Amino acid sequence: MKIQQLLRRQSVVAIGFLAPSIFGFAIFYLLPFALGVVYSFMDRTIDGSFVGLANYLELLASDSFRKASTNTLLFTGISVPLLIVVSLLIALLLNQHIFIREWLRTAYVLPLVVPVASIVMVWQIFFDWNGALNGWLHQVGHERVDWMNSEWARGVISAAYLWKNVGYNIILFLAGLQSIPTDYYETADLEGAGPFRKLTSITLIYLIPTLFFVVLMSIINSFKIFRETYLIAGDYPHDSIYMLQHYMNNMFYSLDVQKLTAAATLMVIVIFILVLGMMTLERKFRQFME
Repeated sequence: MKIQQLLRRQSVVAIGFLAPSIFGFAIFYLLPFALGVVYSFMDRTIDGSFVGLANYLELLASDSFRKASTNTLLFTGISVPLLIVVSLLIALLLNQHIFIREWLRTAYVLPLVVPVASIVMVWQIFFDWNGALNGWLHQVGHERVDWMNSEWARGVISAAYLWKNVGYNIILFLAGLQSIPTDYYETADLEGAGPFRKLTSITLIYLIPTLFFVVLMSIINSFKIFRETYLIAGDYPHDSIYMLQHYMNNMFYSLDVQKLTAAATLMVIVIFILVLGMMTLERKFRQFME
């Protein structure tokens, strides 16, 4: 009985600490999103009538929405795997005893603490028509490149995404690497396993739970690249980097709430399906390992 009373008392205390966050999340996120879902089925926000899926059908027929959706999925499909590979390789490097390890650990944390406005200013100066990169190209005899008004814009945004998020993923990978028992590696050494065999049979296998979480967070962060893209390229960037958030932002400016809320609902559904799929795969992997 005393244990049950203690657990009950701890539960009450925990709920008390969580209550402000839950209340704030409900007021500023959950309720507005629920209202947005309702508006997506109406013809107008004030005294509107129910129109079913008409707003969604009109949205799917929009060339701008299809272009924004394609660009967003293409950006996620290219940038996320690249980010995973780069961050994993750096984490494996930092997990070794190398003389520049401490310097590298400081370097990869810097993008996490630098304000976004400062990042954008650096990228604008670097990739501007008269920027540093074009200046270097001109010095070696190459023509200048209009980075943000050509197909190169997608590469610039991908580089900014990698630079901004690689440090966070490295921290997660390092935590996963350091949680692997060293006994496994010592046993592998006694059996004569080489570095590649230990990497594939021990490191990557026991890093899969961390990998699932890193992939999930990387996908979610890829949908948040709008901030950097908007500050670098403006409201109407090059077609290759016109993302879903650009579309919704423009719908907000034109007060087309129905298309805005329908697009937001579809994006949340896609993210939810991706998250659910990743969680299902992770659960099946844990059952397989057990």
